[in-house]
Amino acid sequence: MKETMQTMKRTHYAGEVHHAPEGSRVRLTGWVQRRRDLGGLIFMDVRDRTGIAQAVVNPEEHPQAHAVAHTVRPEYVVMVEGTLQMRPGEMRNPAMATGDVEVHVDRVVVLNEAKVPPFIVEDGVDVNDTLRLKYRFLDLRRPSLQYNIMLRHKASRSVRSYLDGHGFVDVETPVLTKSTPEGARDYLVPSRVFPGRCFALPQSPQIFKQLLMVAGFDRYYQIVKCFRDEDLRADRQPEFTQIDIEMSFITLDDIIQTTEGMIRKLFEDTIGVELPNPLPRMSYGQAMEEYGNDRPDTRFEMKLKDITDIVAGSSFRVFSDTVADGGVVKAFAVKGPQSISRKDLDSFNGVVADFGAKGVLSAKLEPDGWKSSLAKFLLPEQFDALGYRLHMEPGDLALIIAAPKDVANASLGALRLHVGNMLGLIDPHAFSGLWVTDFPLFEWSREDQRLVSVHHPFTAPLPDDLDLLETDPRGVKSQAYDLVINGSEVGGGSIRIHDREVQNRVFKAIGLGQEEVDMKFGFLLDALSYGAPPHGGIAFGLDRLIMILTGAGSIRDVIAFPKTQKAFCVMTEAPSEVSADQLAELGLTWKKEG
Repeated sequence: MKETMQTMKRTHYAGEVHHAPEGSRVRLTGWVQRRRDLGGLIFMDVRDRTGIAQAVVNPEEHPQAHAVAHTVRPEYVVMVEGTLQMRPGEMRNPAMATGDVEVHVDRVVVLNEAKVPPFIVEDGVDVNDTLRLKYRFLDLRRPSLQYNIMLRHKASRSVRSYLDGHGFVDVETPVLTKSTPEGARDYLVPSRVFPGRCFALPQSPQIFKQLLMVAGFDRYYQIVKCFRDEDLRADRQPEFTQIDIEMSFITLDDIIQTTEGMIRKLFEDTIGVELPNPLPRMSYGQAMEEYGNDRPDTRFEMKLKDITDIVAGSSFRVFSDTVADGGVVKAFAVKGPQSISRKDLDSFNGVVADFGAKGVLSAKLEPDGWKSSLAKFLLPEQFDALGYRLHMEPGDLALIIAAPKDVANASLGALRLHVGNMLGLIDPHAFSGLWVTDFPLFEWSREDQRLVSVHHPFTAPLPDDLDLLETDPRGVKSQAYDLVINGSEVGGGSIRIHDREVQNRVFKAIGLGQEEVDMKFGFLLDALSYGAPPHGGIAFGLDRLIMILTGAGSIRDVIAFPKTQKAFCVMTEAPSEVSADQLAELGLTWKKEG
């Protein structure tokens, strides 16, 4: 019989074949994970995106199929056909979903051969990241990455289902748009039709979704690609995906409640985890004071405590000089830290140095009293007050920093996370989420030497703070909110400015002149003049959410074709050079180095 794809079409996926009745005729298609020749019998593990199934070929019963199977090598594409049988008891593999069954094969067809792969295509194999990315089409065959990509699909489906069911409209916004300052560098696209001009790839659809609110689409969403030409980390890529949402005629609480429901459904639909309802809220000020950053990881305790009042009157110059200069002394307690050595304590200085702190001091409460280099400077009652403030018991260790307030918070926050990871205090399987609210509207940029928006310049101030825009702009709080899960910001949004006058005042506060405003945002200001409704929204980082859901160590493991940390695609070698003719069409020439 002449083989055609019709006669070789699968009847079952490999990872689901155990659901078929014993004795069924089954036909599997996929890749050979491994082949084992055991005294005549050939065992093949056939893999597809659902899992692996074991196929067995007996040379005495099916010599032709055995002859073909003998030629098969790892990563060959094959079709195997036969009868589904239960494995003998001693041969069952409880580690496999299909470990109780096997296919007794009477027909094998090699659909395509494969070169010897540059690495073994399975989980748990140590492979250089660059090599993995160069052969990403092979890397993606690994079960863990297939799981991540499939979970990403489920997450997108869950989001669409929820938002569609709550009256949202999916609207596409432009990919080629105008360059506007939103905190990072734009990727620019030169125009051939308009020489000397460039489009920008969107950092977010922010302005367009606000314009959709002006247009009357009161519930918008989009799962959308965004682009930022910025320094990369493990949880960043130059192109990333947002779940973008905007709503009109709502309050801050409306947005939080609606989108929290979406996130809760996403967790249930993808990994079967039920998040608390509602999620707790925490002010920005509280997060900074108790956790040292605005992305608090609440899976473990060790909150920061201000002990300035306890030690301010000590003879220890580090404390007294810090307080005199307007700084603070803060600490947190590590409960029963038997595993913290002297060497560990010394290494903590390196952790906090990156954040501007000069060093870490310690005090341990032993059953027979305090052990600390501070003993000659602090009175017994000061130590007692310290222990009471930090809720310490015998065996606990206090870690202390004296510095300007922002440095003390950032340093201790980083140290808290370091110690939590070092002592295994963070449950990798737990999920702890909260909303951070009441952010400042502006912050001082040392690089730009001016005020900049904490979120973006379209964020609305608190109504009670409007009068501070001109007199005390750093005292203005915003109607902004971030969703934080396991110490990672997964979403951020705000109530937007819908009044032209207020928007102009905010632009002025961040140093934008009227001419620059009109040039960059004239169309937005124009729209605000034609009946813009009260509105607000949020954007969730889909990649980062999937990273948390899967427990992946890098965002690259949840994106099908990611870039390196230098924003380079090793597989396609993009960005690449373009021809002189292409540049000439755009009226461009490359500046030669040197």
